[in-house]
Amino acid sequence: MIMTKIKIRRDDKVLVIAGEHKGSEGKVIKVLRDQNKAIVEGVNMIKKHAKPSAQNPQGGIIEKEAPIHISNLSLTTPDGEATRIGIRDEDGLKVRYAKKNNEVV
Repeated sequence: MIMTKIKIRRDDKVLVIAGEHKGSEGKVIKVLRDQNKAIVEGVNMIKKHAKPSAQNPQGGIIEKEAPIHISNLSLTTPDGEATRIGIRDEDGLKVRYAKKNNEVV
């Protein structure tokens, strides 16, 4: 699999721009770099059947988030608009900025 530069990080607010959950917004919980996917809070929920265990003595059906491909996500501006991300040098530090409004993310 080809590894691409992932510009989305944990705790970023993202918008789903393609797929079954298009239009949903949420916060990135985890980025899976080796799979080019991310887990977004409250988006792409699945039901998983769990056997009883020490952590979950009852067992049953658990609802949890499944990973979404990075290409289906876009970072949002504070206004909630989807934007692309650029990287520039400010005072010797690399910073990410929103290309839509030129603000540092």
